[in-house]
Amino acid sequence: MAARAEKLGDAAPGDPALDYEIIEQLFFAYRDFTGDPDVILEKRGFGRAHHRVLHFVDREPGMTVADLLDTLNITKQSLARVLKQLIDSNYIHQVAGPEDRRQRKLYTTREGKALARALAEPQSRRIAEALARSGPGARETVIRFLNAMRNSEHG
Repeated sequence: MAARAEKLGDAAPGDPALDYEIIEQLFFAYRDFTGDPDVILEKRGFGRAHHRVLHFVDREPGMTVADLLDTLNITKQSLARVLKQLIDSNYIHQVAGPEDRRQRKLYTTREGKALARALAEPQSRRIAEALARSGPGARETVIRFLNAMRNSEHG
């Protein structure tokens, strides 16, 4: 593995061991995919971390703070400021767990649901257009590819 990493690190542009085209396409796709929500978030003084938290809480109502930390693979300290801002701005509310009062379950408010949807709509539109241009079976292929790109310890 180390020898392969050295080889990749030392490779010259155009070396077949490096797929610069896909690396660059991923950079550009990410830039454009996040660009539309960034504009919406900026108007509220939020950033991409707020977007991620809002997205996952909206997708899984009642998830605990511990579940969110695990999903995002971040520290409690990293989450604390972002979550506090979303709670203080009335986008997320937290409820003590029914069995363990120390457990905090998270839910999007009506405003939080509306913002999560406003952030997802341009991204969903972009995905739909790209899949339509990519032909039959593209959605399944993209999902397989993206899952294969993920670190195995993160599911």
